[in-house]
Order: sequence, then structure tokens, then C-alpha cells
Amino acid sequence: MESSTYQHGRLAMSSKEYFTYNQLDRNKSPRPKKQLLLLLLWEYTWSLFCAWTPRPLNGWRIWWLRLFGCKILGDVYVHPRARIAVPWNLTMHNGSSLGDGACAYSLGPIELMERSTVAQECYLCTGTHKFQDPRLPLQTAKITVEAEAFLGARAFILPGITIGEGAIVGACAVVTADVPAWTIVGGNPAIHLKDRPRFE
Repeated sequence: MESSTYQHGRLAMSSKEYFTYNQLDRNKSPRPKKQLLLLLLWEYTWSLFCAWTPRPLNGWRIWWLRLFGCKILGDVYVHPRARIAVPWNLTMHNGSSLGDGACAYSLGPIELMERSTVAQECYLCTGTHKFQDPRLPLQTAKITVEAEAFLGARAFILPGITIGEGAIVGACAVVTADVPAWTIVGGNPAIHLKDRPRFE
């Protein structure tokens, strides 16, 4: 399947790999029952032990995330109202953060690199469907947010997207293509607006 990258407001095609599940019935989850039970346990655990906690109790939330397989590499921040669909598919590097109401819809892998920021109510969507197949099997592709990148409030990131180092995605943008490093994009669909000065 193909995806795109931004080049001065235009799109340049690049290859993306999607994982397609062997899903015989569109109304039934392709995941094994054991995993579905674990996901149900995770939902109740986050609601009961984390979603109501004050912001300073970040360490407590991180402990539960680690317990459910989230890969935490350094000091990270996860807001109590953040939502993580499948914690063992999420990797967070030192200084990265998930803001208020941000949704990591991690049906596939999501990786937040060093000091990357996912602001309030952003949606990182790793899942879609193979629409050429009448069964509509689930497809997933990894989302990567590189170091120093910033996703503005309510930005929507499609499956398979890489947000380049130091890039900024404007509020409410819909990102359908890879974002090059140290650029600023915005709009629906998001387009290149201008370059961002590199940190010294």
C-alpha cells in the first residue's frame, strides 16, 4: 500500500507496509480470546486506578502501563485522561508525553521518540480496513513521532505515518502523509506551511 510525504505543499509517494489480519467475519475481532480478555482487564484497570488520579501521580500511571507491557524508556508523562487502546503496542522514549484526552489507538505499534509531544485530544490511529475485501479485515501500520516533534490539539494521524524530527502538526490537522523533519504542516488534509528553525 502507498502513502505520501509532504514537499512544499505537494505530495510525493512512498511505500508503507500494512499488516492485514486473517479476519473471516467483519463483526468479530481477529484477536485471540486471551488477548481480548486482557484488553478488557486493561480498560477496567485504567478506569479504576488511573483515569481519576491527579496529574502529579504520573509515576503511578506509568507503573500500571509498564505492568501491561507498555515500553517506557526514561522519564515520560501520560495524562490521566489519555487513552491507550493496547498498552503493549506503545513505546515511549525519555521526555515524551501524551496530553489530556489524547488517544493512542494502538491496534498497531506507536512509538513516541525523545521529547515528542502529543497534545490534548490528538488521535493516533494505527488501524484501518482493507476495503478491497468484502470482509473488511483489520489492517494496522506503525505510527512514529520522532524526537522534538509536536502534535497540536485534536490533530488526527493516519496509520503508517512518520512525523519527522522537530516537525509541528497544527491543531485539528488531518495528517495523511509523512511529515518531513523540521517542517510545519496544517489543515485537512494537512499541507506544508513552512519550515521550522532547527534547535542549536
